[in-house]
Amino acid sequence: MSDVSDGGLSEARLARLRQVLAGYVERGEVPGLVAVVQRRGHVHIEVHGTLAAGGGEPMRRDSIFRISSMTKPVTATAAMILVKEGRLRLDDPVDALLPELADRRVLRALDGPVEDTVPALRPITLRDLLTFRLGYGALMAPPGTYPVQQAVADTGLHIGPPDPAKDPEPDEWLRRLATLPLFHQPGERWMYHTGAEVTGVLVARAAGRPLEEFMHERIFEPLGMRDTSFSVPAAKLDRFTTSYLSNPADGALIPYDPPADGSWSRPPAFPGGGAGLVSTADDYLAFSRMLLGLGRYAGRRVLSRPAVELMTTDQLTPAQKDASGLFPGQFDDFGWGFGMGVTTVRTDLARSVGSFGWDGGLGTCWTADPREELTLLLLTQRAWASPEPPELVRDFRTLAYQAIDD
Repeated sequence: MSDVSDGGLSEARLARLRQVLAGYVERGEVPGLVAVVQRRGHVHIEVHGTLAAGGGEPMRRDSIFRISSMTKPVTATAAMILVKEGRLRLDDPVDALLPELADRRVLRALDGPVEDTVPALRPITLRDLLTFRLGYGALMAPPGTYPVQQAVADTGLHIGPPDPAKDPEPDEWLRRLATLPLFHQPGERWMYHTGAEVTGVLVARAAGRPLEEFMHERIFEPLGMRDTSFSVPAAKLDRFTTSYLSNPADGALIPYDPPADGSWSRPPAFPGGGAGLVSTADDYLAFSRMLLGLGRYAGRRVLSRPAVELMTTDQLTPAQKDASGLFPGQFDDFGWGFGMGVTTVRTDLARSVGSFGWDGGLGTCWTADPREELTLLLLTQRAWASPEPPELVRDFRTLAYQAIDD
């Protein structure tokens, strides 16, 4: 009898993966996890641990997690649906729908006074939003490094781990953002996160309905993503995990967001297109399979093939990569498409060239590999301690790829 599944995965090596994942739970490094290795239609699921630290209800295959930045590819998909329908265009200025962002001023120098600005050389476009080159984004520096950081704090907009309870409704959110100068000229460099939030506001205005409503109708319902949303209703709270941060001093788990009465237990004022969604392993697997299927899933087309190919193609120039990144060397073997990362050079056992996906800082990761017809998903409740993947994520990816046996 062959040790290899119909998907070309070694059962013995998957058993090794199971052992390693279980070890992280047994040592208390994560309270629980759900992992997916899907290849050529064969789905392998690992479920370990509990919904919260210290025991209690066991983890389930359909447990609900805060997927944080894995929201970004979903928001990009929503935008591309509107591009497909001609309601948005990639290279048109967003000014007509987002007049708050018209006639931008730009810092003369990032380390200079906030009042020292020059006019933007051109308007912001949807392409800028999707590629995170609009001129706004996360400043990866300690507080007080740049004068504009205080101006950002003065807006009252939330900075830090996702917390949907802390942001105002979309119109007010955008009004506050627009009080800031751009940090860089549109198109000049990649800056993380803010582009996805602005994209969510743009999609809602272009669609003429709230972002969540549009996503439900055009993405979640066609893909059968029944548990994906910007909040968790009371009837599903028994499947919702507790979220934890890590104590910088000793790595101990610090409770961050509880299931009941937490930030995701009620609909938010601001449905964050950058990090606001909750989801399950099977829901996000359906989303991944749609993209690997070049826009088609279960006989239904969500996106066109050219749209998916564009979204999953590196859009950054070498100069933009040299000037950007969440950490040094991020773009040495990596690029950015629309709302997601793209592998450009194979430097590891995991991820072929052309693989795409993204991770969630509250403890999740996703990789889709067209060459291997492979999806990897790992959902945990423990937030990452830095932008670089923790050992659990690296071990999961490596062992999943080592299970390929054809």
